[in-house]
Amino acid sequence: MSLLGDRRLLVKIAQMYYEEGATQSEIAQAIGVSRPLISKYLAKARELGVVEIIIHDHDTHPFTGLESKVEKRYGLREVVCVESNENDASKARMGQAASTYLLRMIRDGQTIGMSSGTTLHEVAMALSSSQHFPNLQFIPLVGGMGHERVDIHANQIVAKLADVLKAKCKLLHAPVLVDSKEAKEIIVNQSSIREIFEIGAKADIAMVGIGGTPEHSTMVKSYLQQTKGVIEYENIVGDICYNFIGEDGCTIDNDWNARVISMDLDHVKQIPLVIGVASGKEKVKAIKAALVAKLIHVLITDDLTARMLLDS
Repeated sequence: MSLLGDRRLLVKIAQMYYEEGATQSEIAQAIGVSRPLISKYLAKARELGVVEIIIHDHDTHPFTGLESKVEKRYGLREVVCVESNENDASKARMGQAASTYLLRMIRDGQTIGMSSGTTLHEVAMALSSSQHFPNLQFIPLVGGMGHERVDIHANQIVAKLADVLKAKCKLLHAPVLVDSKEAKEIIVNQSSIREIFEIGAKADIAMVGIGGTPEHSTMVKSYLQQTKGVIEYENIVGDICYNFIGEDGCTIDNDWNARVISMDLDHVKQIPLVIGVASGKEKVKAIKAALVAKLIHVLITDDLTARMLLDS
């Protein structure tokens, strides 16, 4: 019988490693074989069922299985679920989860692009760290100026994040929506505005909210009231960076998209890591469209939304 087929030896090695806490080198010395062979013994022990590793995560994080199913269904790098709630508590929990994830991923010297909205405002409010990132840079991916809901504008969000991390930020001095397509062309070609979008296109990470249909968007409703505008609702499932999208995740050809001051979704798609943060029944179609179009790589949502994504 080969050494790897000696079940008694496999049990002994597994006990020493998993129960007694011995290192592979210590076990190798005691058994009289090389350390790489101990690694093979441990793998064989798991293969034969001598060792079963059970992760007790239900109490600490009950949604691991759900996250894994959504990851596999949509080809995502990672899904983070928080507990759903009928009130705004789940939005605050998502903000906390998103800020924790962002801290795990960022490195000093990177550029981080941020969109706007109530959920990303929660991310900025939740972010806390004793570590400083003096060469990290935050930039807005969308316009946002005026007196309406200033706290959820991208400029306010990037300024708050930069302040917490002692990082740098640039501001985009432009509104979300302008009066005409021609006005947009003039504004986005101003050197200071063009510079922001050029930097954004080369960002290392982007964190974006995903909006539902126009009637559910806080900022969209606000700007429509100011401009007395009307949106062609047909075929719109939601928005990313205030670009309205259809079921295929592609930008809709309408008047709003022609006038919105925002990074083009083709450029967003080129960013190496795009983190989408969104939840809610009214956003499921928009989230699914973003996933199908591969606009985001990581999704932070709640358990109810994740289940609806699996059922849709």
